[in-house]
Amino acid sequence: MAKTLSYMLPLGTLAPAFDLPDFDGKHYSINNFKDAPALLVAFICCHCPYVKHIIEEFARMAAEYIDKGAAVVAINANNIEDYPQDRPEKMKEDAQRLGFKFPYLFDATQQTARAYKAVCTPDFFLFDNVRKLAYRGRMDDSRPENNFPVTGKDLRAAMDALLTGAPVPSDQKPSLGCNIKWIPGNEPDDD
Repeated sequence: MAKTLSYMLPLGTLAPAFDLPDFDGKHYSINNFKDAPALLVAFICCHCPYVKHIIEEFARMAAEYIDKGAAVVAINANNIEDYPQDRPEKMKEDAQRLGFKFPYLFDATQQTARAYKAVCTPDFFLFDNVRKLAYRGRMDDSRPENNFPVTGKDLRAAMDALLTGAPVPSDQKPSLGCNIKWIPGNEPDDD
């Protein structure tokens, strides 16, 4: 299993706009979340072992923070021609099985993933109330190949700080996961 570290988009970057369908074709844009004090954008997929490792805790954590007023949206940007296990039908199965309380969107053109400079799954981007990037990187230090528990401690600390007005921790580590499965020609630039 190939490992890719997240790019670590510069803090303070404005959240790129998006308009994407969920697995049933309902469209969501960043404006759907404009009133939330925090917006978490997670790039995930169905088949990646790193996502499978954290997905149950991520679903629980997302529900908890949605109840606290945050907005959460997940995006799958994988090439479904080469990776049919990430098709919208499979996304719907996962969302229903795991009880997602957030939209799970499909980025068929991969333009949203490129705009966020997302390169791996999972990859997390947390924006404040004016949609400036406050946190990016990993959920925690648990990986399929280690015995660390999946707690979400890094992402939780950032979300707690943002929702209470405290400084977001500055020690932010990249996420680690499978690379996004790019459509040939869509691969991100190396900048």
